[in-house]
Amino acid sequence: MYSFTLFKKGLTVVVVFFTFFFFSNLVFSQTSGRWVVGDFHQHTTFSDGSYSIMYMMQKNAQYGLDWWANSEHGGGFSRNGFLSGYDLFNNLDANGKIVSTVTYWDTYSSGAVIGNGADAKNPKMWRWQSIRDFSYKAIQLARLMYPTKLILQSYEWNVPGHEHCSMGLLDGQFEKNDNCNALAEFEYRFDAGDRDTIGGESQGWTGKNFKNDHAKAVQAIVWLKEKYPNTSYTIIAHPERKQPGKGGYTIADLRDFHTAGPNIAFGFESVPGHQKDITRGGYSNTSVGGGTYGGSGIYSAKVGGLWDAMLTEGRHYWLFSSSDSHDTTVATGGDFFPGEYQKTYTYVSNPKNAQSILDGLRSGNSWVVTGDLIDSLYFSIENTPMGGTANVNGKTVTVKIAFRDPDKNNHNVWSDYKNPSVDHLDLIAGKIDKIIPSTDPRYNVDTVATTKVIARFDAVGGIKDANGLVSQKWTDKGNGIKEMTMTVELTSNMYFRLRGTNLKLNTPNETDGAGNPLSDTLVGGYATNTSAKTFADLWFYSNPIFVKSAAFTSIYEGSKKENNEKYILYPNPSNQEITIQNDVNTFAKYIIYDINGNNVAEGIVDSKNKTIRISDLANGAYLIGFVDEEGLHSQYFIKQ
Repeated sequence: MYSFTLFKKGLTVVVVFFTFFFFSNLVFSQTSGRWVVGDFHQHTTFSDGSYSIMYMMQKNAQYGLDWWANSEHGGGFSRNGFLSGYDLFNNLDANGKIVSTVTYWDTYSSGAVIGNGADAKNPKMWRWQSIRDFSYKAIQLARLMYPTKLILQSYEWNVPGHEHCSMGLLDGQFEKNDNCNALAEFEYRFDAGDRDTIGGESQGWTGKNFKNDHAKAVQAIVWLKEKYPNTSYTIIAHPERKQPGKGGYTIADLRDFHTAGPNIAFGFESVPGHQKDITRGGYSNTSVGGGTYGGSGIYSAKVGGLWDAMLTEGRHYWLFSSSDSHDTTVATGGDFFPGEYQKTYTYVSNPKNAQSILDGLRSGNSWVVTGDLIDSLYFSIENTPMGGTANVNGKTVTVKIAFRDPDKNNHNVWSDYKNPSVDHLDLIAGKIDKIIPSTDPRYNVDTVATTKVIARFDAVGGIKDANGLVSQKWTDKGNGIKEMTMTVELTSNMYFRLRGTNLKLNTPNETDGAGNPLSDTLVGGYATNTSAKTFADLWFYSNPIFVKSAAFTSIYEGSKKENNEKYILYPNPSNQEITIQNDVNTFAKYIIYDINGNNVAEGIVDSKNKTIRISDLANGAYLIGFVDEEGLHSQYFIKQ
């Protein structure tokens, strides 16, 4: 696998335009970190998967993952994941069909189950207990079996009032007396499927709220922010999917979660698992968008859609992908194994350290790919990588891109199309505007008109699309490496992201004249997806890079005095300090409030003192109020 070392500011342009020799040897000369590939959403017979946990561990390693997380559903389940699964014995029914081996908890050990329902026939063990006492023991064993891999115990949260979420909490897992107690407590307290009233109480986890609503979901993220601000994550699973009796996710929901804990609720799996399913992605026709688009949900596939609306606010909200692997045995559907079809690449400082993996995910320096269309991606603006913010002085920036299209077969065994090639790459750009207050009607709007494809690169150049955009020719460096560079004129503070595909413009039922993916239901109709179709329709997406320029008087919250704002804050977001810009040299008192309305800081600003340090504040959204002779003025800002 090839990898790209991130370049630090100050290196020369010659280095950034890396030669083939340097580029191809990065994998052997990484000093500050490297790219790793992982999957954090998968299932075994500890919940509703079809294979035992150790078999799934084997498959993660087989398909080349560097790290993974076991992440079963919350709630209650009756099977022992060690001793149940299709893989344990070749049991056949009268029709010759493989029958899964099932071992119930009371078969394994009488009295093993704690909490409500423990005395029932084949009782369901609450997930908090199976995580803590059984599943985590399997993870500990797997770490010994695969010492070169990083393996986490996580779980799939049944979010109160909503659908699912890939959730993880590192505390206790890699300590001297390692345990999974913190994650187990979270499941007991906040999983919508966990109705246990006595087992958790016996552990000292008192005060459980049994409501099943959005407010409880927000409360859960606030709880994590207060107790485990750096070691927990909540990444929304298949965000466009809807199931009967479960609310889906709207942009208002995602904004609420991100505002409550931007360091915790920082992304979604809008390139969902279940890509082998007859309804690709497991998305029914009642999902948002009516299905997937090139394997992605409409939230990320649509230029100017929900994801772009989040990014336009300047929110650090990232795109991920995982297999959501349950069952690969279904002849006309099922799932791919982890790493078999889709991958998330993340740049980390230490691939052997769990916190480094989480920090890498949180940084936004990640990209996703299906069908191993590419195996390396480099994307920078003024030496700033994905997830970062390039702070510049002028109105132009240089964008540098490179990827590697490997000349080798992927894991497709369903057709002869095994070695796909990238047809083109799109550079997408949007304006960075202000954070939208929850009281604003736009808070519920999941589209934005200021995001568009601004450049396209391909092997030949000169191809005009339906919008009049003419492609540029990339530089072929050999060995599958393609390089691109361009100067972009800034029209405001902006963000930039990438997408690429093996499909040409105007591919029937696959792409439109502007290269956008069409609904996957067009390829043969609804519920007709096959593995061969999935491997014929491949994409990759980068996370964004933000650019903020001193040339614009408004930084993120708006430099123009919109709505007669007297006090303007910049930079925003910031992690160290914010500067106050106003046209009058007045004396004012300021008070900073967190999202719960608590006074967390206060002070004075005047003509000589216009800088406010915020480095001691926790990451999140804040309201700052200024009181002067004219009254009260307020603004929002983000500490990150």
